[in-house]
Amino acid sequence: MNKVVARQRELSFPVIGLVVTVIIVLDQITKYLCDTYLPYGQNLPVAPGFDLLLVYNTGAAFSFLSEAGGWQRWILAGISLTVSSGIAVWLWRLPKHQLLLGFALTLILAGALGNLYDRIVFGHVIDFISVYFMDWRFATFNIADAAISIGAALLALDVFIGKDTDAAS
Repeated sequence: MNKVVARQRELSFPVIGLVVTVIIVLDQITKYLCDTYLPYGQNLPVAPGFDLLLVYNTGAAFSFLSEAGGWQRWILAGISLTVSSGIAVWLWRLPKHQLLLGFALTLILAGALGNLYDRIVFGHVIDFISVYFMDWRFATFNIADAAISIGAALLALDVFIGKDTDAAS
């Protein structure tokens, strides 16, 4: 008689590190290329509903505080560093079988660190992805922002469907 042993899927720290590194590298390469080759503030049509548009965001999400005069750079960097540290501790303490929650937090951490780098080094976040429908244009964003948004959506999904099997034991 063959016994089938169910293998528990786990999110390991090497996998977390790899995902964070890949997202940050992709984010920084795309920002560098757009900052180097795109004219600032001019749309470059790529496909219907999608342009490349180089803009600098000195504020937070959706340009909140972008006109604050410069003080926001270090406040937002401090908040980002604090939140990133909190997420890293959460990941460290998270039971490794909580894949969805772990992956969500990993994406959010990667995005936060990608934008934190920009904020510290350049004093602004480089955004370049512009999506639109007819005359309606969504806020311009970057790979790090997309990782944060996807991570936040997965975090919300985990609230509804996530199960902690430790609670059953």
